[in-house]
Amino acid sequence: MEIEKLLTSNRISFDLKGGNKEEVIDELIELLYKDGAVTNKKDFKLAVIKREEQFSTGIGHGIGIPHGKSDAVSMASIAFGISKDGVDFDSMDGQPVNLIFLIAVPKNSDDMHLKILSFISRRLMHSDVRGKLMKAQSYEDILEAF
Repeated sequence: MEIEKLLTSNRISFDLKGGNKEEVIDELIELLYKDGAVTNKKDFKLAVIKREEQFSTGIGHGIGIPHGKSDAVSMASIAFGISKDGVDFDSMDGQPVNLIFLIAVPKNSDDMHLKILSFISRRLMHSDVRGKLMKAQSYEDILEAF
């Protein structure tokens, strides 16, 4: 999987300002909207929040991977943000989340979100990758971490 096709330099925030899960999700949705990957912020957010209500996507180790399938998504994409202070994400380990990957896929994309989720999760199992992402200051730093 080529991360560059899903995560562009316009879909990154190195300093998320949100103080909670919903606020950082809003920030990441805004990035996807401005970059043309999401056509309707409200509809896509409903899909993401509905998914979060089923089971938190805070997977531990400071990582959150919220995702949603929606007709409001024009192309499979990822937005990535770093929260320096961390936010409560109802994570499995009870710890705050610093690295947030928002996955957006069109409603008719079968299991694309699962492939992207698997791709990201496998890499983030390694503490060195997480460390590089926390220190990232450019798009190139993020690509190199992966």
